[in-house]
Amino acid sequence: MSENIIAQVKCLRHVYPDQTEVDLCGLDFAVRARQRIAILGANGSGKSTLIFHLLGLLAPVDGEVAVFGINPSKQFKDIRHRVGVVLQNVDDQIIGPTVWDDVTFTPRALGWPQDEVERKGEAILNRLGISHLKRKVPHYLSGGEKRKVALAGALVTEPELLIMDEPFTGLDPRSRTELAALLVQLHSERSMTYIISTHEIDYVPAIADWVYVLGGRHGIVLSGPPEHVFSQPGALRDAGIEPPALTELFESLKKRGWDVSVPLTVDQAIEELDSARAR
Repeated sequence: MSENIIAQVKCLRHVYPDQTEVDLCGLDFAVRARQRIAILGANGSGKSTLIFHLLGLLAPVDGEVAVFGINPSKQFKDIRHRVGVVLQNVDDQIIGPTVWDDVTFTPRALGWPQDEVERKGEAILNRLGISHLKRKVPHYLSGGEKRKVALAGALVTEPELLIMDEPFTGLDPRSRTELAALLVQLHSERSMTYIISTHEIDYVPAIADWVYVLGGRHGIVLSGPPEHVFSQPGALRDAGIEPPALTELFESLKKRGWDVSVPLTVDQAIEELDSARAR
């Protein structure tokens, strides 16, 4: 792989047992160290397929997939300590009888010394604010609590790469906002690379610095920083994605003659409106 690229997919094609075919050609997918990647696409566009290939859960019919320089479908065990995972349905990955058992499962399976397991486990529970859930049975927790337990289990080994498939699914608005803020904080503290597939497009400017847009049979149709991707509402709609509310609002203002740029955040929107009023 090229320098600093830790995950890469080239012209991936997968055929499921029912003969459903997913083609992810078009633009190449490349993730560099410390990047925050968001994957956008309509249902059935291939977001989860791409994620599952990065995790080695699927093997492509054609194309190349590499994570830390290896084929994950053949050698994922060699990099599992370097990759944290949060699946869309966290019930599929929470296996411990208690929160503590689940969060510390991976370091124990990797044979870490008991004192290190205790230290890292306590640290991540404290960091995510769920120490009070330590002895709880995971499957009786709320959706937001389960998501934090799964995230704690993914982060306890301090991975270099975090991969999350639709992490906002099933969360109420407050929990989604808290999760977005937590991801921003974790990246700031650890410079951790992460890849997130999501439908929650309004959160993307806050949590990602590079975006890939999947267009179903057309593969990866658009990529770039959020300001580049969201400045092309037509291309997003062609991919089956409704642009962020701010994009739609300011595109409408521009069509009505307002001299404004399309903002990514509410603060940027206020600045644009203040500037327009002053002109």
